[in-house]
Amino acid sequence: MAWGLGEDYKGSALVVTDNIETPAAAPESPGWEAINVALEQLYHGQEPIHWGTFISFRLGGPDPLDGISAWKRLEPLPHWHFVTFGLSELYAKESEVAETSGYGFELTFRLACKPDDAVPPNWVFSFLQNLARYVFGTGNIFMDGHSLNANGPIALETDTQLCSIGFVEDPELPAIDTPHGRVEFLQVVGLTIEEEQAAKRWNARKLLEWLRPHMPLWISNLDRGPLLDQPSVPLEVAQGAGRDALSSGWLSADMLGWVRHEALPPLTVIEITLGAKPARDLLRILPMRLRLGLELRVVCQSRGKLLVIAPADADQVTDGDELRIELSSATLDALLRTLAPRAGSYATPGFPALSWRIEQSLIRDASGEVVETIG
Repeated sequence: MAWGLGEDYKGSALVVTDNIETPAAAPESPGWEAINVALEQLYHGQEPIHWGTFISFRLGGPDPLDGISAWKRLEPLPHWHFVTFGLSELYAKESEVAETSGYGFELTFRLACKPDDAVPPNWVFSFLQNLARYVFGTGNIFMDGHSLNANGPIALETDTQLCSIGFVEDPELPAIDTPHGRVEFLQVVGLTIEEEQAAKRWNARKLLEWLRPHMPLWISNLDRGPLLDQPSVPLEVAQGAGRDALSSGWLSADMLGWVRHEALPPLTVIEITLGAKPARDLLRILPMRLRLGLELRVVCQSRGKLLVIAPADADQVTDGDELRIELSSATLDALLRTLAPRAGSYATPGFPALSWRIEQSLIRDASGEVVETIG
């Protein structure tokens, strides 16, 4: 995303409404009512504070969300529980997909507060509207297990270390069926940069599950520091990533690419560029996968690159939308003896059509400062 998710609110003015059953200027709204029914089952008559927009997005207003509601909670610790209205179809069925309503979800967010706080902070409205604006503007949807960098603190003009976010199914709001299709409640969880990086190295959904005992109901707390500071945690994340890669056949990379070099005819050399961190993981997992007759897939989501390495009787490399490498047992052994997770260029003994360029992996903290260099 090019903008910060917590940037100052620049949409139309918000108006507090006392009755969310019939939001201001709204026609018949069965989708909205279905969401209210689900929330009533959770809050049993407790009235939320509700914010709506003067000019609906459907009528040319700048704000994708027609409304945001917030409930004050004291258990398991004091917090505000926000729920959006507008990513699903609130009024009429307009999308062609019958099974889902609109984008298929509404956002929720839980923010720690003081027990005597009377109103939530205004920055949350900017935060949630900007997330919705991204979805409406790009057509890209968020899903359980996604994570991303917020390009700065989720609450501007604060010194919070929460500069990334993850997405998880709201633990108290299961998906519902509405007259316009299915709607999930996707909770936004504030993460530190270190936690987001750990999610990319491992698995965002599994990391969030690991964090949950330290974050009841995944409540975001602007005052907290990284939860990965305990000495045993990096090892647990690394071991979890290794187990998952071995069992699933997927390895995440922060840097991955390849280029074709025309050497002496008729030889063509494919040079793979890989970060030192994923190279280290690859060297640990690759022999286990291939010697079991299983392939390994290395994916770099940020660059849209996929590398597939498979066992074979003869060596072969094929490039296209993805890069596929087939290695014999002898070439695999030679590669493992040669390749290292250190910056430099490496040939593949016995397989001249394939070479490697390893670049340093830079691990950064919440301020963008490099805290660790691998390779």
